[in-house]
Amino acid sequence: MNVLKSFKPNILVVGDLMIDHYLWGSCERISPEAPVQVVDISKETTVLGGAGNVINNLNVLGAHVSVCSVIGDDNNGVELISMLENIGVDTRNIMIQTKRKTSKKSRVIAVSQQVLRYDNESKNNILDTSVTEILKSLSRDISAYDMVILSDYGKGVLTDVLCQGIIALAKKDNVKVLVDPKGTDFTKYKGAYLLTPNKKEAMLATNININSEETLREALVKLKQECDLGISLITLSEDGIATYDKEVKIFPTVAKEVFDVTGAGDTVIASIAFALSAGKNIEQAAAFANLAAGVVVGKIGSATVSLAEIEEYEASLHKSTSDAHIKSFEDIETIVDRCRNSGKKVVFTNGCFDILHVGHVKYLQIAKSFGDILIVGLNSDESVTRLKGPTRPVNIAEDRAYLLAALEAVDYVVPFVEDTPYELIKMIKPDVLVKGGDYEGKDVVGTEFAGELKLVDFVDGKSTTRTIEKIQGQFC
Repeated sequence: MNVLKSFKPNILVVGDLMIDHYLWGSCERISPEAPVQVVDISKETTVLGGAGNVINNLNVLGAHVSVCSVIGDDNNGVELISMLENIGVDTRNIMIQTKRKTSKKSRVIAVSQQVLRYDNESKNNILDTSVTEILKSLSRDISAYDMVILSDYGKGVLTDVLCQGIIALAKKDNVKVLVDPKGTDFTKYKGAYLLTPNKKEAMLATNININSEETLREALVKLKQECDLGISLITLSEDGIATYDKEVKIFPTVAKEVFDVTGAGDTVIASIAFALSAGKNIEQAAAFANLAAGVVVGKIGSATVSLAEIEEYEASLHKSTSDAHIKSFEDIETIVDRCRNSGKKVVFTNGCFDILHVGHVKYLQIAKSFGDILIVGLNSDESVTRLKGPTRPVNIAEDRAYLLAALEAVDYVVPFVEDTPYELIKMIKPDVLVKGGDYEGKDVVGTEFAGELKLVDFVDGKSTTRTIEKIQGQFC
């Protein structure tokens, strides 16, 4: 994840741009005019849709994004370009075609449920002159991109000639082309590095009923051979992502809750492109895309996902390494803000945790029960020495942090160099501050910044000092 955080790939998205328009409201009655729901609209929002949702996902992940498309000479087109430029997208390769309608899809949402959608758009192929103009423009700067994504929504931008022209240009400069395909004939994408069809799309394109591992393999192999792909890939909804190079590999999904699958395919191709651009292999990219999709299907509407959200989600699944749970002051401040915004209760405790034992584990399990997120402040080696004496710590801070972060009860570990976690508590402002039962009747550092203080009794006979004494007694 750290590699992905530091990488800013240049990615070109070519495809059908559109505006996703949402009308949000509540429904409490049926119309007297017809047997339909009456929705009282309370909010109206617009976001980038179609290929624009791929762009949005790449932008939030941290990529530098350029776009190439054809839109209409209308108010929706003006609005769409403004939306793209507002997030820093290079729009130089957007062509205007008169008498063409810029796509706008309007959805009515009542009590978190989509009840209606209506579209205003053109679906005919773009003019040959537009294709020529696009290829001429891209021939000058295709080498500037780390990756090209063709996002086909079947609205007429990605014609056969344009797809093959872009793939040919990209191949000359060893630039990979990833395609989110549409329709039943995928040969128009021949020569791309990979396609990202879902299971239904793959069945229609291959005429293979995918209902077993054997038929899945047949479909993957057929797609790879007929479309001359570098990697063959099929998304399997709740079953994850399947890839084929020399063998079939399946990467299981990691979604916890599914509220809306709108735009999940856009998130998958954006995530794969981002990871591959950063030098990850297809297995790592697929796993990363699964995490991203797991976050996005838990949101309403065409949604995006940031690297921080993916990292936090991975941590919540206990699929990440301990390193991912060890945070700096700056990192934990951002995480706490995000947790609070999502209504989570933050718990904080601290200690030396020199030789981890069952007393520590039970204490931390009880601490976690007071909220949703447990943050553990960890004394540095220098502060442990000042507090416990010259023979301590037994284990260095890096080892102590790693072991703590591996515990299921612990969400994040934050090392600090001071003797007390006063500044850390002041910054976090935990809902619950937890200390050992030996603090009964004593002043507890940072209490003024916490919502409440909870004291937890230690397990009798279990302590680092007792453990050290026992070890010394056996070897003396």
